[in-house]
Amino acid sequence: MIKRRPFSELKEGEDYYKTPEGYIVYTEKYHLERGYCCQSGCRHCPYGFNKLTGKFDKQKKLP
Repeated sequence: MIKRRPFSELKEGEDYYKTPEGYIVYTEKYHLERGYCCQSGCRHCPYGFNKLTGKFDKQKKLP
């Protein structure tokens, strides 16, 4: 089982960044460390999930 780190332990610029609009965007590094796809259509999804089609468009990247 994968243990999620609390947000307070994440590093800005490494695990996430904030957009000019104030949204938090998780990095590819964070997604790979988490170890699974949440199927939310994340901007930096390394697993290739396409929210529009509901399918995985590319192979999972290995660290």
